[in-house]
Amino acid sequence: MTAGRERADAARNREAILTAAADLFDRTDAGTVSMNDIAEAAGVGKGTLFRRFSDRGALIEAVLARRATALLRSEKDPTTANDPAEPGPALLAYLDDLLDFVWANRALIRALDHSGPNGYYTSPASRHWTAELTRRVAAARPGVDADYFGHILYTAVRADAVDYLHTARGMSLDRIRAGLHALALPAHAEQPARI
Repeated sequence: MTAGRERADAARNREAILTAAADLFDRTDAGTVSMNDIAEAAGVGKGTLFRRFSDRGALIEAVLARRATALLRSEKDPTTANDPAEPGPALLAYLDDLLDFVWANRALIRALDHSGPNGYYTSPASRHWTAELTRRVAAARPGVDADYFGHILYTAVRADAVDYLHTARGMSLDRIRAGLHALALPAHAEQPARI
């Protein structure tokens, strides 16, 4: 078998694994899906699975990375990313996109959160999003501790917190969104609707 053929097989296996994992994570409680389940659904051996993804956390991160394409695209969009004349609205737009992403993927994110100590904050995606929030806070609120507020805003969109507020406390996503806006830009905050 040639090296080119092996690369094509590896790419096909990776795609099969990611597709099977995403499907299983969406159909069942993501926290209960095992690596054996994923290997079987993808039609690959466990060795192949572990060569591509060292553990469940790495696999979850890869599935989330695929789903984050729109969010990552908004970071580069000149209408929302870096308008020096409108840094406040750019920060709020990014928070809105992040909240929507978290809500749509909350079960998968919650499974990743429990992958180890500080898992929510230490994954590559989390570090990226925290850095982006910090950058936007610095632009919108000169003089504040942007690193602190970037982390606080990221904490406010934790999947478990958003899920709890919506499911157990009955808060609408609009109310949660308004609360995020108030945290991000207190001077421009609207009173959250009590829905």
